Amino acid sequence: MQRAALFRGGDAQMAAGDLGELLVPYMPTIRVPKSGDRVYKTECAFSYDSPDSEGGLYVCMNTFLGFGREHIERHYRKTGQCVFLHLKRHVIQKVSGASGGALPKRRNAKLFLDLEISSDLNSDDFEYEDEAKLVIFPDHYEISLPNIEELPALVTIACDALLSAKSPYRKQEPDSWEEELQASKHAKTLVQLDNGVRIPPSGWKCSKCDLRENLWLNLTDGSVLCGKWFFDGSGGNGHAMEHYKETGYPLAVKLGTITPDGADVYSFDEEEPVLDPHIAKHLAHFGIDMLQMQVTENGLRDNDIKPRVSEWEVIQEAGVKLKPMYGPGYTGMKNLGNSCYLNAVMQTIFSIPEFQRAYVGNLPRIFDYSPLDPTQDFNTQMAKLGHGLLSGQYSKPPMKSELIEQVMKEEHKPQHNGISPRMFKAFISKGHPEFSSNRQQDAQEFFLHLINLVERNPVGSENPSDVFRFLVEERTQCCQSRKVRYTERVDYIMQLPVAMEAATNKDELIAYELKRREAEAARRPLPELVRAKIPFSACLQAFSEPSNVEDFWSSALQAKSAGVKTSRFASFPEYLVVQIKKFTFGLDWIPKKLDVSIDMPDFLDISHLRARGLQPGEEELPDIAPPIVIPDDPKDRMMNHFVESLDIDESSVMQLAEMGFPLEACRKAVYYTGNLGAEVAFNWIIAHMEEPDFAEPLVIPAFGEVASSGAAALGAVGLDNQPPEEMVAIIISMGFQRNLAIQALKATNNNLERALEWIFSHPDPEEESDPSLDTVDMENNANANILAETGSEGPRIKDGPGRYELFGFISHMGTSTMSGHYVCHLRKEGRWVIYNDLRVCASERPPKDLGYIYFYHRIPS
Repeated sequence: MQRAALFRGGDAQMAAGDLGELLVPYMPTIRVPKSGDRVYKTECAFSYDSPDSEGGLYVCMNTFLGFGREHIERHYRKTGQCVFLHLKRHVIQKVSGASGGALPKRRNAKLFLDLEISSDLNSDDFEYEDEAKLVIFPDHYEISLPNIEELPALVTIACDALLSAKSPYRKQEPDSWEEELQASKHAKTLVQLDNGVRIPPSGWKCSKCDLRENLWLNLTDGSVLCGKWFFDGSGGNGHAMEHYKETGYPLAVKLGTITPDGADVYSFDEEEPVLDPHIAKHLAHFGIDMLQMQVTENGLRDNDIKPRVSEWEVIQEAGVKLKPMYGPGYTGMKNLGNSCYLNAVMQTIFSIPEFQRAYVGNLPRIFDYSPLDPTQDFNTQMAKLGHGLLSGQYSKPPMKSELIEQVMKEEHKPQHNGISPRMFKAFISKGHPEFSSNRQQDAQEFFLHLINLVERNPVGSENPSDVFRFLVEERTQCCQSRKVRYTERVDYIMQLPVAMEAATNKDELIAYELKRREAEAARRPLPELVRAKIPFSACLQAFSEPSNVEDFWSSALQAKSAGVKTSRFASFPEYLVVQIKKFTFGLDWIPKKLDVSIDMPDFLDISHLRARGLQPGEEELPDIAPPIVIPDDPKDRMMNHFVESLDIDESSVMQLAEMGFPLEACRKAVYYTGNLGAEVAFNWIIAHMEEPDFAEPLVIPAFGEVASSGAAALGAVGLDNQPPEEMVAIIISMGFQRNLAIQALKATNNNLERALEWIFSHPDPEEESDPSLDTVDMENNANANILAETGSEGPRIKDGPGRYELFGFISHMGTSTMSGHYVCHLRKEGRWVIYNDLRVCASERPPKDLGYIYFYHRIPS
């Protein structure tokens, strides 16, 4: 049947009396959603079509997957499923003056229970109407709902259960990223007293006691009062709560959390943190301009004070009217709650031609070969996201009439521009304790996590991640014997240290620090910020300088000695990723960020960092292992043998330490995970960080524990033929079930890395599959293998000249990678563009000196 005929309209409708007979042949394929079934009624599995889209969304009554109009036929051909629930939302503009201040009218609310309401619809000028129909393929018969009297009981129950099902992205765990804050019921109608209160830029103090921390500004009367004891991790005397009980004023904002992107708001009446969609207006009532705010416990700035040039303002180009960009490659991404790190990385990734070709170029093949549940297939989700960002279907400029309306009314009809990467984030973060949470994450860590998944799921003969891979040559020299050892390792990021000692404005920095301390002591406004200016050449020189090797054992001397290590590029990648190591930690282990300006070059030549290998006159260190010290006590003898046989990877230790974890905890994490890398060790940390001895020094187990602990570190087989408990715990800490962890370890001879690969390549046992679909699923898995090339040995390296040009950078605002906000700037079609979640605009002043991760592409010879 031709596509045009397939989607014809009313002439396909059936008389009511024939409905029961019509559905009889399809009854065995119609299922009632059970507890645990995921119902995808908000988003297409292959695109970002939704009930808001022109064609609506079709939900399969057997698999509960959603499909847009362009993809419904593929599912019908692949599975033979014929009955779908068609969901459509109609947005209607109200007659002027008819709203009277009410929320948008929601018709048929029972049908679309748990669907999101677009923030654009929170306007008195619009209402919406939801429509649901049963559609039977291939003739596209339509049955309007509700139609309880004429439909068979099973169909009615199935429709009702599907329409009432919760979103698959709403979980019960409080730390789940899907649990977003809800708008307070008081936000829109909040009464603010016209009492002349203005909040000073500093010197806050509870009006009922002397506390100067954990202070909350009541948004009704402007009173500043302390929170309760240990509320939000800080101490207080509960005066803010007492004030609510006395007055009934429900909302308060925590001072020190106000930024251009929002603030921490608490509702005493609703007894939970909430969103205030009108927070900017409510704060302005007390003289606070959100665009001039930054996170600080020391003071705010109001309009009478000269604005400090903060990261938030410069990086987001605040105060400049930026021109919105629309069309292919200019599609924004919704922030799902601290997901800006994902948005920035994926926008950058899909600006690279190799990734565009691998996923969007192969989109028809990937979609056709995807498994019956495409929501659980990495390549399908990558292709879907790439198409969403690059097609232009979800980034369309407003019509001229709407632009005029926007100018006249300062409002516009919702365009539903941009995409919401819920399905992508749910899949890519599955099993990861951090990326699956609601917490902000490090963009660099997520970039490496993504590369790891790309490596495990090849699309064709080459992985697009090959463009980032390079070899590092490490030269280690014994300072006493002068002999050397050369080794190579694979890397994807050039980590550049910040050479603070090379700042060109040291006198200004010293003067600023003195003024800042005086202002804090006197509770005065802080002076205008002075940022350290660091030459890029100094950072590059610091990267190339030799570093000391702790506890270096010289095989030439057969003893401990001083050693130095130098790193060089054994190959230059097609795309060079440079991370500025801005994050460090103090003696109190609290992560700190260096607020610096580095003159990053548009054109970069690192040819002088090319590795040269063993040079004439150099003598290699003998390939001799450290001797085993045999103490008198046999228990100590075995313990020392085990310790000497395991060389802790100090680079992984430092990677973890730079994230803010205690050094000894990092050493234990790397030790107990057998030097399998920082990511695996990170999961160990997450699983053990609540233990009382978490930060205690590494203690080697006693004789009776050596067998099990040693097996955990080195992958040895347990005496009882069971996988080592430590390795099982590591896999469980990643979110997998215990029986799956044991099964994977047994299948891979207790090799932790291979066990993880085994898990990702096998379906989860807890997810039941329909036996009737097994044959089709096997066929799809066989087809999927056509896309992959196997049997390649060793890393694929794309070597070439070391000359590069900057095409993008990711910037971070805030004091820690675990908080703040990320945006990215990309050079497209000859100009810079800023991607700030859903907002995509032409950049006027790209802050290239304040970036965190920079992306360079090789200049052709």
